[in-house]
Amino acid sequence: MQQIRAQQLAEWLADTSRPGPVLLDVREPWETELCQLPGSQNVPMHLVPTRCDEIDPEQEIVVICHHGGRSMQVAMFLERKGYNTVYNLMGGVEAWAAEVDSNMRRY
Repeated sequence: MQQIRAQQLAEWLADTSRPGPVLLDVREPWETELCQLPGSQNVPMHLVPTRCDEIDPEQEIVVICHHGGRSMQVAMFLERKGYNTVYNLMGGVEAWAAEVDSNMRRY
Protein backbone atom coordinates (compact mmCIF):
# COMPACT_ATOMS: atom_id res chain seq x y z
CA MET A 1 0.00 0.00 0.00
CA GLN A 2 1.20 3.43 -0.88
CA GLN A 3 0.44 6.70 0.87
CA ILE A 4 -0.74 9.76 -1.02
CA ARG A 5 -1.07 13.31 0.29
CA ALA A 6 -4.11 15.46 -0.41
CA GLN A 7 -2.18 17.84 -2.67
CA GLN A 8 -0.73 14.93 -4.66
CA LEU A 9 -4.21 13.51 -5.17
CA ALA A 10 -5.52 16.92 -6.26
CA GLU A 11 -2.75 17.14 -8.86
CA TRP A 12 -3.50 13.61 -10.06
CA LEU A 13 -7.21 14.37 -10.41
CA ALA A 14 -6.41 17.54 -12.36
CA ASP A 15 -4.04 15.73 -14.74
CA THR A 16 -6.17 14.87 -17.77
CA SER A 17 -3.31 12.88 -19.33
CA ARG A 18 -3.54 10.27 -16.57
CA PRO A 19 -6.55 8.06 -15.84
CA GLY A 20 -8.19 9.02 -12.57
CA PRO A 21 -8.28 6.57 -9.68
CA VAL A 22 -11.29 4.97 -8.07
CA LEU A 23 -12.01 7.12 -5.02
CA LEU A 24 -13.24 4.68 -2.39
CA ASP A 25 -14.70 6.49 0.62
CA VAL A 26 -15.02 4.05 3.52
CA ARG A 27 -16.73 6.42 5.94
CA GLU A 28 -20.28 5.96 7.17
CA PRO A 29 -23.12 7.46 5.07
CA TRP A 30 -23.79 10.20 7.65
CA GLU A 31 -20.17 11.32 7.20
CA THR A 32 -20.36 11.47 3.42
CA GLU A 33 -23.54 13.54 3.73
CA LEU A 34 -21.43 16.16 5.52
CA CYS A 35 -18.66 16.23 2.92
CA GLN A 36 -17.01 14.11 0.27
CA LEU A 37 -14.64 14.29 -2.65
CA PRO A 38 -16.47 14.68 -5.96
CA GLY A 39 -16.78 11.37 -7.76
CA SER A 40 -16.05 9.23 -4.73
CA GLN A 41 -17.82 5.93 -4.18
CA ASN A 42 -19.08 5.28 -0.64
CA VAL A 43 -18.65 1.76 0.72
CA PRO A 44 -18.57 1.88 4.53
CA MET A 45 -15.59 0.07 6.01
CA HIS A 46 -17.64 -2.77 7.50
CA LEU A 47 -19.16 -3.52 4.07
CA VAL A 48 -15.92 -3.62 2.08
CA PRO A 49 -15.38 -7.40 2.53
CA THR A 50 -18.79 -8.14 1.01
CA ARG A 51 -18.70 -5.42 -1.66
CA CYS A 52 -15.07 -5.31 -2.80
CA ASP A 53 -16.06 -7.22 -5.94
CA GLU A 54 -17.68 -3.94 -7.10
CA ILE A 55 -14.19 -2.47 -7.50
CA ASP A 56 -11.94 -3.41 -10.41
CA PRO A 57 -8.70 -4.80 -8.94
CA GLU A 58 -6.77 -3.59 -11.99
CA GLN A 59 -7.63 0.08 -11.43
CA GLU A 60 -5.69 2.42 -9.18
CA ILE A 61 -7.66 2.95 -5.98
CA VAL A 62 -7.40 5.74 -3.43
CA VAL A 63 -9.08 4.82 -0.14
CA ILE A 64 -10.49 7.73 1.86
CA CYS A 65 -11.83 8.24 5.38
CA HIS A 66 -11.95 11.09 7.90
CA HIS A 67 -8.34 11.11 9.13
CA GLY A 68 -6.65 8.18 7.34
CA GLY A 69 -6.90 5.36 9.90
CA ARG A 70 -9.85 3.39 8.55
CA SER A 71 -8.71 3.93 4.98
CA MET A 72 -5.27 2.53 5.81
CA GLN A 73 -6.85 -0.65 7.19
CA VAL A 74 -9.06 -1.03 4.11
CA ALA A 75 -6.14 -0.35 1.76
CA MET A 76 -4.12 -3.11 3.45
CA PHE A 77 -7.13 -5.45 3.22
CA LEU A 78 -7.53 -4.76 -0.51
CA GLU A 79 -3.85 -5.42 -1.13
CA ARG A 80 -4.12 -8.76 0.65
CA LYS A 81 -7.09 -9.56 -1.61
CA GLY A 82 -4.93 -8.99 -4.70
CA TYR A 83 -5.73 -5.41 -5.67
CA ASN A 84 -2.75 -4.13 -7.61
CA THR A 85 -2.37 -0.43 -6.86
CA VAL A 86 -3.92 0.90 -3.67
CA TYR A 87 -3.24 4.24 -2.00
CA ASN A 88 -4.25 5.54 1.41
CA LEU A 89 -5.19 9.24 1.48
CA MET A 90 -3.04 10.50 4.34
CA GLY A 91 -5.07 12.65 6.70
CA GLY A 92 -8.32 11.81 4.91
CA VAL A 93 -10.96 14.39 4.08
CA GLU A 94 -9.68 16.49 6.96
CA ALA A 95 -6.36 16.94 5.12
CA TRP A 96 -8.23 17.55 1.85
CA ALA A 97 -10.23 20.35 3.50
CA ALA A 98 -7.11 21.86 5.08
CA GLU A 99 -4.80 21.60 2.07
CA VAL A 100 -6.94 21.54 -1.08
CA ASP A 101 -10.53 22.70 -0.60
CA SER A 102 -11.01 25.23 2.19
CA ASN A 103 -14.74 25.33 1.35
CA MET A 104 -15.21 21.68 2.25
CA ARG A 105 -17.23 21.20 5.40
CA ARG A 106 -15.17 19.90 8.31
CA TYR A 107 -16.34 17.85 11.27
